[in-house]
Amino acid sequence: MARYQLSVCAEMVFLDLPFVERVARIDALGFGVEIWNWANKDIDALVATGARFTSMTGYLTGNLTDDEEIAQLLQTAEQSLAIAQRLNCQNLNLHGTGLDPQGLPVKPVETVTGAMWLKAADTLSGLAQMAERAGKVFTLENLNLPRDHPGTPFAKACDTLTLVEAVNRPGLKMNLDLYHAQIGEGNLIELIRRCGPAIGEIQVADVPGRQQPGTGEINYRAIARTLEEMGYQGVVAMEGWASGDSTEALQQFRDHFTR
Repeated sequence: MARYQLSVCAEMVFLDLPFVERVARIDALGFGVEIWNWANKDIDALVATGARFTSMTGYLTGNLTDDEEIAQLLQTAEQSLAIAQRLNCQNLNLHGTGLDPQGLPVKPVETVTGAMWLKAADTLSGLAQMAERAGKVFTLENLNLPRDHPGTPFAKACDTLTLVEAVNRPGLKMNLDLYHAQIGEGNLIELIRRCGPAIGEIQVADVPGRQQPGTGEINYRAIARTLEEMGYQGVVAMEGWASGDSTEALQQFRDHFTR
């Protein structure tokens, strides 16, 4: 029996429903709930659903490497932690830089310098300490460069793993997104094994199409077996579109991760 928890991103399913109703529907189906930008949400209404929130965006603006942007990142991270307390949400998600509404970097980067790596590690260490004081965890998500997020620094899973291991604090973990990793790196089972204790969450969607597991080329049943063998006890979240009916898509997701 799997020991991990299944969750679903409310931004990408039941798109015909108002957002709070999406959350309630996902919760009623027995899944945890993930959200993106909390600033455009009715937090009181979300709390009132009684849903179990497993992840939310951990910042609004800023990046990891520029002093002015770092100040914005830290300020909005503190605001995010306060919202996470209200939602009883453990994980707060970060990226290698600030992204616009289309998922593109606000400040694209062609070359990541050594100085940028050191500054990013220092910034993430500060964020980890903030999270630990609040009893929360920031998770640093890998993204793919070829298709969805060109110009994003620290995008690959090998990059996020390097930063998480360099910081080496309980308040910072990886959000290992296997959809992005398949496009950007591949060799997913070995990647999962390598990342091991650095993983704070795993996100899934199939390739191509970014839809529920079982619609593309990734063998998610084999990945589920690997997670069971590792004793993974965290969250596996579907951050993907439904190929058709959302309820059926979520059942297909559950079937791939339940034995």
